[in-house]
Amino acid sequence: MCEPASPASAAIRSEYDRRLALRRASRADAQRTAARLSNARLAVFAAGVALAWLAFGSHRISGHWLWAPVLAFAALVVWHDRVLHRETQAARAVRWYEDGVARLEARFAGRGSAGERFRDPHHPYAEDLDLFGRGGLFELLCRARTPAGEETLAGWLLAPAGPDAVRERQAAVAELAARHDLREELACLADEVAPDLHGEALARWGEGAPPPPSRALRAAAAGLSAASAAAFGATLLGVPIIPWLLVLAAELLLATAVHHRVRRTLRAIDEPARNLELLARLLAVMERERFTAPRLAALQARLAEAGGAPGRRASREIARLQRLSQLADARRNQLFAPIGAALLFTTQVAFAIDAWRARCGPALRRWVTAVGELEALASLGTHAAENPDDAFPEICSGAPRFEALAVGHPLLPASRCVRNDVSLGEPRQLLVVSGSNMSGKSTLLRTLGTQAVLAQAGAPVRARRLRMTPLAVGASIRVLDSLQEGASRFYAEIQRLRQIVGLASEAAPALFLLDEILHGTNSHDRRIGAEAVVRSLIQRGAIGLVTTHDLALAQIAEALAPAAENVHFEDELVDGRVRFDYRMHPGAVTRSNALALMRAVGLEV
Repeated sequence: MCEPASPASAAIRSEYDRRLALRRASRADAQRTAARLSNARLAVFAAGVALAWLAFGSHRISGHWLWAPVLAFAALVVWHDRVLHRETQAARAVRWYEDGVARLEARFAGRGSAGERFRDPHHPYAEDLDLFGRGGLFELLCRARTPAGEETLAGWLLAPAGPDAVRERQAAVAELAARHDLREELACLADEVAPDLHGEALARWGEGAPPPPSRALRAAAAGLSAASAAAFGATLLGVPIIPWLLVLAAELLLATAVHHRVRRTLRAIDEPARNLELLARLLAVMERERFTAPRLAALQARLAEAGGAPGRRASREIARLQRLSQLADARRNQLFAPIGAALLFTTQVAFAIDAWRARCGPALRRWVTAVGELEALASLGTHAAENPDDAFPEICSGAPRFEALAVGHPLLPASRCVRNDVSLGEPRQLLVVSGSNMSGKSTLLRTLGTQAVLAQAGAPVRARRLRMTPLAVGASIRVLDSLQEGASRFYAEIQRLRQIVGLASEAAPALFLLDEILHGTNSHDRRIGAEAVVRSLIQRGAIGLVTTHDLALAQIAEALAPAAENVHFEDELVDGRVRFDYRMHPGAVTRSNALALMRAVGLEV
């Protein structure tokens, strides 16, 4: 069942194609320029060799002529590096839009981060709703490159936010959806820095700062440094060397006293300094933008209070630490080392680093978190931009409800996504969905669960309209046995059912999604057990769906009416093949396709 692309969807595809063509042209231009510059460097080098032979081999020209190829070669090296950087940036942008086109064509599986490290078989819905893994929801959504960004987005999918937080995220996502250039720049920059940016290690380094050196200690080091310079200058003017030697002796005593502290500080700064340089480039993007969404403005405010002082921006503080790190590297210069020792240079730099760490170190986690949240919001913004027909849900208050018009699964291509209307809430808390195999029952459960997860993460949903109250999602769709844990499939399922009932007993109402409930036991026990579980959930105020192809379980809706209702999916046999319309119809199903399917694959029945 194909549906033509809407004008909004066609517009985003056209925009992606246009930008992709421009980025490819820019990359090709940079490649051509780089090739010409490479040839020019070779020619200049050859000219330099020829001039060197003329100057020093045959002595026909002055050696000063060599300055021309040397300077020209240096200029070409700088120019070539810039062009190569431009080519790399263009290549990243090309990949960004190629991935975007792949998502628009539902070819995204395997092209992004699958979030395998976030998988948890004991989570109440993550495995059942295909949140993580190849071709899962996380891979569709995640455009984050840093670990902090991935962790933030995964956290939003795994734990629903409150209504206020959802509305703030929706406003931020809507603003970022319209800012193609910012999202492209952020993704390309994160592509460059992410492999070397270890945010958690950086945050721990900042939080583990030792007490800062006392003012008296720093003043003593600065005073001795100044005294050493003055005494040395006086020695050059004819004053005896003894005063300078006394100052050097005092410096030696101070340096010895703080030797271990200085050594620890300088040994610990190398990796954080590299990480901070990368972090600063991401923070600079955030600081220069002008946002209107409250959530984005709040992120900027976190960066404008570096070291606990308003107006001291994070990027400036990081630049200060970078300069200190560069000064610390000067101690390795053998020519400067004697001068540095006479001026207590290394000691003073270490003191300055410790003071920076004590002042700004606690803010590092806040800065890393801000970058992660911006990446997560930008990921949802990209999803919103690429799916302009998806709606932002309305999170309302009151009795538990989930009302969706034309709801479909976001992992299905739009051309094959059959949509249904689903309404749960007083007085109807339960839909018993019957139907034959492969008719779409499990897909419906995953569709509703995925929409609830997206809605409470702050993202748009694949629906014309969705109105829902805050809901704790619990699903039993893909429950498997476990050899490692010694659990059968049936035991694993009842453990999951107990977990879902526990969710329904907590403060937030629950949305339960139960696929082929208790089908691992006999029909008699299944009928009694299923009704007991569902009745318990309804009594706790939960709403949800139960699917079955066992017509006996359809009687549950009759026993629980008016809180429950039967619906079904139909199929028909055409030319020996079973066809499905994937549309939800009222009432219980009246026929099964199991025998027809068996005959269709060649089994004699």
